[in-house]
Amino acid sequence: MEPWLVSTLILAAYMLLTLILGWVAGRKLEVDVEDFFLYGRKAGFLVLYLAVVATYHSAFAFLGAPAYFYRHGLGFLDAGCWTLLVGILTVIYAPRIHKLGKAFRCLTPADLFAAYFRHPAVRPVIALLCMVFSVFYIQVQSMGLGYILHSISGARISYPLAVGLLLGVAAVYVMTGGLRAVYWTDVLQGVWMYVAVWLGAAYILFARFDSLGEFWRTVAAKSPAHLTLPGPENFFSYPMWFSFLIIFSMGVFLQPHIFIRFYTARSSGMLKRLGATTPLYLTSLYIPICFVGLAGVVLVDQLSVPPASADQIFPALLTELAPVWLTGLVLAGAAAASMSTMDAILHVNSLVFTQDIYQHYIAPGRTGAHYIAVGRAVIFVLLVISFFLSVFEPKFLVHLVALSSSGALLLWPGLQEILFPGSLRLGPRALLAGIVAGLLALLVALFWGLTPLGFHAGIWATIINFSVAVGAARLWHEGGAELARPFRDALREEA
Repeated sequence: MEPWLVSTLILAAYMLLTLILGWVAGRKLEVDVEDFFLYGRKAGFLVLYLAVVATYHSAFAFLGAPAYFYRHGLGFLDAGCWTLLVGILTVIYAPRIHKLGKAFRCLTPADLFAAYFRHPAVRPVIALLCMVFSVFYIQVQSMGLGYILHSISGARISYPLAVGLLLGVAAVYVMTGGLRAVYWTDVLQGVWMYVAVWLGAAYILFARFDSLGEFWRTVAAKSPAHLTLPGPENFFSYPMWFSFLIIFSMGVFLQPHIFIRFYTARSSGMLKRLGATTPLYLTSLYIPICFVGLAGVVLVDQLSVPPASADQIFPALLTELAPVWLTGLVLAGAAAASMSTMDAILHVNSLVFTQDIYQHYIAPGRTGAHYIAVGRAVIFVLLVISFFLSVFEPKFLVHLVALSSSGALLLWPGLQEILFPGSLRLGPRALLAGIVAGLLALLVALFWGLTPLGFHAGIWATIINFSVAVGAARLWHEGGAELARPFRDALREEA
């Protein structure tokens, strides 16, 4: 049997396993909106832990992160810092999100914002913000899946066909089993991807180097700039390093597919344990990824088929150096990383549209079965959009994640006001003014490629958002005790 076929069949077997898990989850599904969209708010610690870490690490980790180590060097160890910060944010914010979500029966981020600010424009603005910027995150995953299957098949499966096939697998099990299917498959994917990346990195490392000392000496001799800041392309200046720290910690934390995870926990106390332990997984995954990217710096000239782009350095190294069975297992892990995030985003976008747009403005008062059917239809529409974006608008994966997370950061002032009621004294008009100002700043900076003082556009958008929101609140005096009191009371009651 040809090597490419062995690897492809291993990946196919993995996809079949996820479909089976999705089918089994679907058989246990109740015809209930909370069960389909929020797992009935009864996720246990192990399931939620693996769902969160698997969702957090995506094609970004397996493909985008090695590419950044390959292009920019050790500056990307910034990833180890922002994953630690995610744990701190989870301890501080997640229990409050859970308590308030339970108290006010929230299904989406917009539910929480609308319950606090009580203004008709808040729900659609937050919902559209969540949906529009998370589309870029879907694009990252579908591009990653396309790269994986296209590479593992030796380019025998075209990139567009690869994207379509693997998107279809994810959509089927999400449509079948809802969040229960997403969580069950995330358990498998979370374990598989972690083991796979360590196995793949270890094989690449020790197949060509006698020791870690030799590896580091070879990298230093080949490209010493990869071992210092700002790196060989002068990308990781201190301002940009700080920008990535904020964008990839708070920005990803605020993504709706991460946000609603906190609604689904059985208890708020569980979320404190989650925050204390998730950095162990999230941070340690970047150790082997660092080795892969830097090994690419040394070995890329020795590859018979060089990678078509930096994002494909890991598959290129595996295909050249590793046995076919290991290549298949590791790239199935990469597919797991992509699918564990894609399924979550497909699911949450169907939830946001169904709950915040369709149910509130188009067809209120319908049955739970009706809204579940609409949610499934939305998943199909998102699949088609993602396919066309991935095929016709390829970008570096890390840049797309940065854009998506920068958009999510626009929620930060409002969430700070909600979770710590009255802390910023924001009213609805101040909230919306800050979001509009931040969004305009983000779009202008991205369109003209502006990075004032070296900071990413997302940081400037966040600063402007906070400044305008807080300034407007002081000018209009519309926030205060009336908005904050019910949420303060709910936090006390749930304590």
